[in-house]
Amino acid sequence: MAKVGLRTTEGAAVAEGLAYQVLCLLREHGPLSRVELADRLAVPRARLLSELTRLTETDRVREAGPAASRGGRRSTLIELSPRHRYGAVDLGATSVRIEVTDRNLDPVAAVEEAVDIRSGPRPVLRVVTDLLEKLRAEGAYRQLDGLGVGLPGPVSFRDGVPVSPPIMPGWDGFPVREMLAHEHNCPVVVDNDVNIMAIGEGYGGVARSVDDFLFVKLGTGIGCGIHLGGEVFRGKDGCAGDIGHMQVVAHGPVCACGNTGCLEAVFGGAALARDAVAAARAGRSEPLAARLAEHGTLSAYDVGQAAAAGDATSVALIRAGGAALGGVLASLVSFVNPSMIVIGGGLAGLGHRLLAEVRAVVYGRSLPLATGNLPLVVSELGERAGALGAAKLASDLVFRQS
Repeated sequence: MAKVGLRTTEGAAVAEGLAYQVLCLLREHGPLSRVELADRLAVPRARLLSELTRLTETDRVREAGPAASRGGRRSTLIELSPRHRYGAVDLGATSVRIEVTDRNLDPVAAVEEAVDIRSGPRPVLRVVTDLLEKLRAEGAYRQLDGLGVGLPGPVSFRDGVPVSPPIMPGWDGFPVREMLAHEHNCPVVVDNDVNIMAIGEGYGGVARSVDDFLFVKLGTGIGCGIHLGGEVFRGKDGCAGDIGHMQVVAHGPVCACGNTGCLEAVFGGAALARDAVAAARAGRSEPLAARLAEHGTLSAYDVGQAAAAGDATSVALIRAGGAALGGVLASLVSFVNPSMIVIGGGLAGLGHRLLAEVRAVVYGRSLPLATGNLPLVVSELGERAGALGAAKLASDLVFRQS
């Protein structure tokens, strides 16, 4: 995984906590000498040495041998302790992906399993715990240092609980952080799944070179992670970026949130499948009708496959959805003026037809000043964006508590 510099000012050790700054530098740059650390952090060397002694005694860091010779006495490198292990849980509407990562947030082990988020918090979190225990039994970790969790709905980041999530019946106010912290005896951080994907993409993906970008997740639902000044913008109550529930059709289909004409109800994964079934049954698409007869249902994947084979109806469905999404993003570009837009999630697999339509609308409706240097690209990390973001959140939490 590519290493990137600290997004916070390296000299702001007092504001962030010296231990946090030291640990982040070692995570993101690898082993560094005491002199390099003192120079990067702009703190007195005596103070740094005292902090390093404490971190060594608590097994957060260790000496890593001599640095390369530059003439004279070689300095000793400091690195993160290899014992660091972080759990990452990326919960979607129909599946859960879990990773255990090492000190550098590289994956040690991963597992994915189908799960229905509508079955409620206790059954779903029991699956999460069982999968983590399975990874522990297989030797991925002995004890987690921290656990990061992404949920497919609005989350109170401060309290670690979901708040009135439209597609998660029974989850409102459930103490997810408290329950998992008790189960796994480690600090836990909970956030919206799109936010953690944005964090992952900003840390180790295509957006790692920019501080201001939008990450759009297209799946069963649609959401947007707003990354400004190197940090996720969550809003006062944690629901910033919930673009899936912005109205795009005045009297459109009913959405899971109870309103009509929401972007998610027009072009989410479930909406695209619904429209594909309607087209197949109406006789507008032979390829979709054949797939429906064979499988009994259709998905966004079927639409993508039919479009790739030249089915005009499937192409039209993708273009219509891309136009609706592009209209929303054009408004966001005018409002936020990001450096980049990244498209991720399952529907990103619809490929160039979707991306071309979104680009055409965004570039056509936004001012040239806002789009002249605006890349609109597909996620580099794919399905791992959420896991990496969750692991980074967990790592940051542990570092701040060190």
